Amino acid sequence: MIPWPDTDGAAIDCYMRRLHVRHPRTRELYRGELERFQRFVRGEGGLSHDTMRAWLVARSRQWPAHLVMDRACKINRFLDFLVNEGTLGSHPLAELRARYGLRATAPVVRALLSPQPFIALEKAKRRPAFSSFLGPFLKEEIELRRSVGYRFHTQAERFGKFDRFLQSRPDLKGKDIAVLVREWEGTAKTLEQRWACHLTARNLLRAWDRIHPGTPQLSCDRRLKAQIMASRRRPHIFTQEQLRLILEAARTFPSPRAPLRARTLFTMVALAYCAGLRIGELVRLDLGDVCLAERTITVRDTKFFKSRRLPIGDSALSTLREYLQERARHGAKLSAGAPLFWRQTRGGGGRYTRMTTEILMERVLRRAGLKPVSGRLGPRFHDIRHSFVHHRMAEWYRSGINPESRLPYLATYLGHRDIYSTLSYLDASPALLAIASDRFRSYVHTECSLDTGSRP
Repeated sequence: MIPWPDTDGAAIDCYMRRLHVRHPRTRELYRGELERFQRFVRGEGGLSHDTMRAWLVARSRQWPAHLVMDRACKINRFLDFLVNEGTLGSHPLAELRARYGLRATAPVVRALLSPQPFIALEKAKRRPAFSSFLGPFLKEEIELRRSVGYRFHTQAERFGKFDRFLQSRPDLKGKDIAVLVREWEGTAKTLEQRWACHLTARNLLRAWDRIHPGTPQLSCDRRLKAQIMASRRRPHIFTQEQLRLILEAARTFPSPRAPLRARTLFTMVALAYCAGLRIGELVRLDLGDVCLAERTITVRDTKFFKSRRLPIGDSALSTLREYLQERARHGAKLSAGAPLFWRQTRGGGGRYTRMTTEILMERVLRRAGLKPVSGRLGPRFHDIRHSFVHHRMAEWYRSGINPESRLPYLATYLGHRDIYSTLSYLDASPALLAIASDRFRSYVHTECSLDTGSRP
């Protein structure tokens, strides 16, 4: 039992002064919860694991589960503050996280609320990575792949999941590798999970064959692949009018605390469409990657280890020039290594993260009326890149250009590995089919006019 150190509320006052909240009401709610927790701990005689569990149980009788979790995380941050200040040596939640190898507070809270908390904590215990009976083999395969130039991020993550599955199934030790992968595939609950398990199993069997030649290999499950492709959402091709709505929603995006944000989002949308950039490529652009004099932007070290220098048109160039002028007026850094899309923060500013950009772009699409108010339905920001490809193909058709001869250039511009990756963007949309039909009809009419004698 640890005596509660704050007798006069000074620690809470100090914590609240350092806490950054936007609304005064939030500050009142935060302080009220901290004071109630302090009174509870004093009434229990001090801070301990039993005290923490008793507080959580008492709160769970009054609040729904999500509110209990929210308040527990707030209390955890306050206790971490007391530890960092030296007021407390440690606190129960931090001790349980360290003992069971858990990084988050939520699993600890759920375990303490269960009838048998220590059994629940043991089940939630995070074991060291690659500590199963196949862990050394999996780790060695990852290191081998990376040593020859592969990034191997996604595959390494899947290998880690397979390792955690084997940790939970010690009864499978000594079984054939094919049996292990079949058992693992059986745990998948969705088609996407089954497909990920299937791809990982094929990689595992190929790697195992290098050590044990003659290992039966797993052929590609074409039926499962067809089901996956059918279940995936088809890209939405924006019309010119819809793109204007998106640009207008970005230009008028409300952001009183960050006045540059609306201009930033507008420029991001314009570059995504005019240059066909991925969202990750947008947020990684530096100021030195833009050359207005040469009318180019440089996209560095992107997917497939590719870097490319892209020429941009007049409209994108004008938008970039206006954004850079506005960016300079707001005091952003002007060094070549500074982020192009500068985010205004209290600490002086920094780079937009991919997650923040995705959330903001989702809000832009909702403001434009192209996505429902809530949920995941509707178009995505990546569909702007698909629209760029479709509109470029349509323009080539209208100009009488053979698109097949231009596909290698388009694949290079998009940063694709080959033209087959580009072809995956070219679904048979009604607009493209109509243009292609018109070209074919014109071609047949011309041929028949030149060779009327061959007609029956």
